[in-house]
Amino acid sequence: MLLHYRRPEKGDVNMALVKKGSRHITVDGTTYRWRLRGRPTYCQGLVWSPLTYAVEHAETPGTTLVVITGRPHPDNWLGAPVDPVLPSGVADSIRAALAGGWTPEKPGPPHLLDRSEGFVARRGPAPGS
Repeated sequence: MLLHYRRPEKGDVNMALVKKGSRHITVDGTTYRWRLRGRPTYCQGLVWSPLTYAVEHAETPGTTLVVITGRPHPDNWLGAPVDPVLPSGVADSIRAALAGGWTPEKPGPPHLLDRSEGFVARRGPAPGS
C-alpha cells in the first residue's frame, strides 16, 4: 500500500500493492491491478498535494506504476470538489506509462507518471510550519 509518496531513488526495491481493495483492469489484453489509497495523507487531506494511485501487473508484479493525478483525494477534509478516477483514465495512464518506458513485469524502483498539471493546492500553512 502506498502510505506516503516519495520520489524513487536509485537502489530502491520494487513495491507491491496490497491486494485488499485493489481493482483489476485489462488494457490491450494484459491484466493489471490498481489501487487508490483509502485515507488521504495529511497533505492530501488538506489539498496541498494531489491524489495518487498505484498500478502493477496482475500476474507478474514487478515495477509499480505510481500515477500522480491532478485532482484532490476524494476523502479530503476540506470538501474540495472531486472528479472520480475512472477505469478509462487508469487505462490511459497505463498506456502512457508503457509508452514512456514502464516495464511492469521487471523488478525495479517505482515508475512515476506525473499527471498533476493544473492541480491547484489549497492555500494554508506549509507542512511542518
